[in-house]
Amino acid sequence: MMPFVLVLLFSFVMGSSKGQLQVGFYSNTCPQVESIVHAVVRDAVLSDHNMAAVLLRLHFHDCFVEGCDGSILIDNGPQSEKHAFGHQGVRGFDVIERAKAKLEASCPGVVSCADIVALAARDSVVMANGPGYQVPTGRRDGLVSNVSFAGDMPDVSNSIQLLKVKFLNKGLTVKDLVLLSAAHTIGTTACFFMTKRLYNFFPAGGGSDPAISPNFLPQLKAKCPQNGDVNTRLAIDEGSEKKFDISILKNIREGFAVLESDARLNDDIVTKSIIDSYFSPFGPFFGPSFEADFVESVVKMGQLGVKTGFLGNIRRVCSAFN
Repeated sequence: MMPFVLVLLFSFVMGSSKGQLQVGFYSNTCPQVESIVHAVVRDAVLSDHNMAAVLLRLHFHDCFVEGCDGSILIDNGPQSEKHAFGHQGVRGFDVIERAKAKLEASCPGVVSCADIVALAARDSVVMANGPGYQVPTGRRDGLVSNVSFAGDMPDVSNSIQLLKVKFLNKGLTVKDLVLLSAAHTIGTTACFFMTKRLYNFFPAGGGSDPAISPNFLPQLKAKCPQNGDVNTRLAIDEGSEKKFDISILKNIREGFAVLESDARLNDDIVTKSIIDSYFSPFGPFFGPSFEADFVESVVKMGQLGVKTGFLGNIRRVCSAFN
């Protein structure tokens, strides 16, 4: 059974700017930063269990565009990055803003919104009974937010080849693709993202994705009937959507993946071998640790394109440039 907190400290040196992030960056300037963010996240998740997945997803969507710089938080009209098609359904902005307000009251002008997003994602994983980990901080907030920059987000209908390319272009490996996709172990999706896979799948010539287990297809169709309400929510990790665990990879292996992009991980020989490695008969003793590997990937992702030092600034509010 997964421990509630698995504390792992990683020392990543990933380029000059990334290397400037450090665990405990605010230990002198705002020592209460982590406790403040944790308290806000805890209250948010207790009032809405899906918020853990929401905040983890927000971190991914922020990092995948201009780097982990809080650009997705900006609300400067129709051209804001947050309005990009690839960011549909992303939320949690109010939680980050609440944490920022409390930090501004405690240590004004010190903690970046980008760091709050990274810390909130970690606390969300822990709140979902996932592994705890230390977050290197010191990010500064970006000065650009434009919808046109978010045109290359991974999409649920992307082929496995395209998903690999999109991750590689960000400096992320195929293993990172599998592990960060496994973040779907918590949370829900909308029937909007299921219509094509259930009723008009290509290249199967219409109908349903043949990768869906025949034991699972009727359940999906019952939850998302053709011409039904596309806003209806369903668990992404069937049977375990509130707990961060390896169940998502088990479901993918057995044809119970909900999202098309997750199912494609089981079609490709490389990604499938990575998934299978976590289910080796000797896995508990000699095999890789899903929890430790996820931590490594999410910490690595959290250092993509960060602004440090004289780059960027510290916003007063997360939704607006200073």
